Amino acid sequence: MINAIILINAERTKINSVAEQLVSLYGIAEVYSVSGRFDLVAIIQLPHADDLAELMTEKVIKVEGITKTESMVAFKTFSKADLAGMFELGD
Repeated sequence: MINAIILINAERTKINSVAEQLVSLYGIAEVYSVSGRFDLVAIIQLPHADDLAELMTEKVIKVEGITKTESMVAFKTFSKADLAGMFELGD
């Protein structure tokens, strides 16, 4: 499983439209409207690295209204569920 994050700047009048287009793409699990220097954050979850390359170079690039992106690939995921599992006792 590949997890990645895309930080996105969009044209001011198209932020909601960009978010809706992104969340409809295969592999984009969630899109958040955020404060700060970026307008949106997209959370990516895909089975293979090749899928991420296709998503970025063939799908995201075609979303109208995006002015800038910065992408990050996650090396390791930490979650509350993972932490809870570490302390469970066997049956």
